[in-house]
Amino acid sequence: MRLPNPGLTLEPGRTALVLTDLQNDFLSPGGNGWALFADSYARNGTVENLGRLLKAAKAAGLPVLISPHYYYPTDKDWTAPGGATEVLMAQLPVFQRRGPLTLDGLAGSGADFPEQFKPHVCDGKTVVLSPHKVYGSSTNDLVLQLRKRRIEKVVVAGPAGNICVEAHLRDLLEHGFEVAMVRDAIGGTSNEEGDGVQAALVNFRFLAHALWTTDEAVARFADLSR
Repeated sequence: MRLPNPGLTLEPGRTALVLTDLQNDFLSPGGNGWALFADSYARNGTVENLGRLLKAAKAAGLPVLISPHYYYPTDKDWTAPGGATEVLMAQLPVFQRRGPLTLDGLAGSGADFPEQFKPHVCDGKTVVLSPHKVYGSSTNDLVLQLRKRRIEKVVVAGPAGNICVEAHLRDLLEHGFEVAMVRDAIGGTSNEEGDGVQAALVNFRFLAHALWTTDEAVARFADLSR
């Protein structure tokens, strides 16, 4: 089947970059989830490409929103069963914080941002959203923050391509946003059914308005600042 390719034209004041799970447990060697994704990162240059997207978005003056994943001690009181990846994340465990009202123990932990990204994330302008608790943005304030900025066009990337990144894509589409995905700024792991990165790319092509490489996204960001 030959799918249409709607495309997405970026516009100043209406466009933002959204990155999911930009945290040590997924993106730094030694993180509790690093081994799940390391092979795909090596193939795609994922970690480097996420840094390039951040740098280019900042240079172009685009809003950047980070959708983190945090688990607090009170989340251990959940009694409803989780799906396969929820159970895996609890077993690892990943993204652990001591509570929503304290930063004690956060610095350098698996829930913290990798050091190389902090100059962009901690610049006082990047929006760090409330955490998503399972996969998608229906449990955090992403849509509100975009609407309040009159953002209609979103470029999305992050490490867990076929899980959290795809879930954010689907949520954004359901709320009427135009979305471009960055194919080599994602990661994934494999299971007995197949490769997670390939699964993500197949679905991105079915769902998104555009599917770009990091080079293409960076070039489009640069065009906005000219």
